[in-house]
Amino acid sequence: MSQRTDRLDSQIRAELAELLHREMKDPRVGFATITRVETARDLGTAKVWVSIMGTEAEREQTMKALTDAAPWLRRQLGRRLTVRHIPQLIIRHDDSIEAGDRVLRLLHELEDEGRP
Repeated sequence: MSQRTDRLDSQIRAELAELLHREMKDPRVGFATITRVETARDLGTAKVWVSIMGTEAEREQTMKALTDAAPWLRRQLGRRLTVRHIPQLIIRHDDSIEAGDRVLRLLHELEDEGRP
């Protein structure tokens, strides 16, 4: 079952990325990247982790747009995937890239302070 969900996660991530960048026309969606998808064992739900670059207001606006578009995205997945049941999409914000960037900036600041 794990290999099946891993393949499904990969397919969903690729198709959602394609939909976001090529077909979704909502102007509220900023620079968003699908970082990972985790499908439940029963294939009923899929958590979609999205990394969003921009200000806090832009991130909130993009998350609202993606949450509103979840039913449309699910219908589009139904047309693209050869799966009997398309999981319900739960959109989550992924701040791991932002956290990594913050750590790198702090390390660079410490390195600069240590130089004579």
